[in-house]
Amino acid sequence: MNSIKRIFLKYQAYIHSLLLPLGIWGPLVISTLDSAAFGIPMDLVMIDYAWKDQASLLTVAFYCVTAAVGSAIGSLLPYWIGRRGGEPFLLKRISHTRLEELRDKFEKQEFFFIMVPAMLPPPTPFKLLVFSAGVFEMKVVPFVLAIISGRVLRFGIVSYITVRFGADIAKHTLAVVAQHLPLIFALFLLGFAAYFIWWMRKRRNRALISAL
Repeated sequence: MNSIKRIFLKYQAYIHSLLLPLGIWGPLVISTLDSAAFGIPMDLVMIDYAWKDQASLLTVAFYCVTAAVGSAIGSLLPYWIGRRGGEPFLLKRISHTRLEELRDKFEKQEFFFIMVPAMLPPPTPFKLLVFSAGVFEMKVVPFVLAIISGRVLRFGIVSYITVRFGADIAKHTLAVVAQHLPLIFALFLLGFAAYFIWWMRKRRNRALISAL
């Protein structure tokens, strides 16, 4: 926990130096750079912006949306790299059989394959998943919408905690989430699996009723 806090504090001055000249467009620009190449702690960026303009919820909402859009724009770079020939890169790390298994799973729920990780903070391997979306030839529009949806939820939650409880509480919450991310991710997947089973049963029941 202390090491994570030190990392957050280390980035604090760096983030402030980035934010000052960018004005209200800071979240858009920084999130674009973060998703395209550089590892920038976007949650800390959102905390700073939400805390600075906490009196204007519309402004905070603007930051959340523009940051989400920036993430989608920046993610198009690793996406296109993957689409242009990234399969050999994956085959160096996993077997062809495993690759095809991942492709089958991805094609069944490709939107949530991207949206759910987009909601989670580092160290979620989001760029690898974005790269994989390109390799598996996910369509651009669903890809962009999935990222925007996930990021809006993520940045909205971070901003709400900041405005409601303060910047220090928000940073502490991030540290706790980062420390227990595997457990949180597992619970998230369990919840999604339960929802998917319920949705499939509901769809099947509707089909049976229609057939009567």
